[in-house]
Amino acid sequence: MNGPDDGERAGLAQELVCPECARAYAPSERFCAACGMPLVHRGHPEQEPSARQRRARKIKRQYAEGPPVVVARARNQIEAEFIEGLLLEEGIPCELRGLIAGYAPVVGTREVLVPQSGAQAAREALAWQPPGDPAPGP
Repeated sequence: MNGPDDGERAGLAQELVCPECARAYAPSERFCAACGMPLVHRGHPEQEPSARQRRARKIKRQYAEGPPVVVARARNQIEAEFIEGLLLEEGIPCELRGLIAGYAPVVGTREVLVPQSGAQAAREALAWQPPGDPAPGP
């Protein structure tokens, strides 16, 4: 049953807003121009965000531009997903690419790719040194 407000509600559902500063944007936009947060659909505030929405909110806009570049190689899927999680905590989006033919979801080398604008930050985030170890010198 269609009521007089159904078209108006449908328009609001397509409008995107910034979850931080509540500015409204057209459906073609992806990030808030003021604070850089990923935009979300205007919805019911009581709705719990999905895992995908929570993940998107962590991504920093400055690391999400350019073609994908390889920043690391993992020995298997589990290691690759661990690296993916580390990068996400730094706000760096990434994708994993398997280097094997056929179906083997856990075994085989994986490349970790990030957008070009986030490559340097990703390399720095992955350059872990144990406490007490001196930094490599020239």
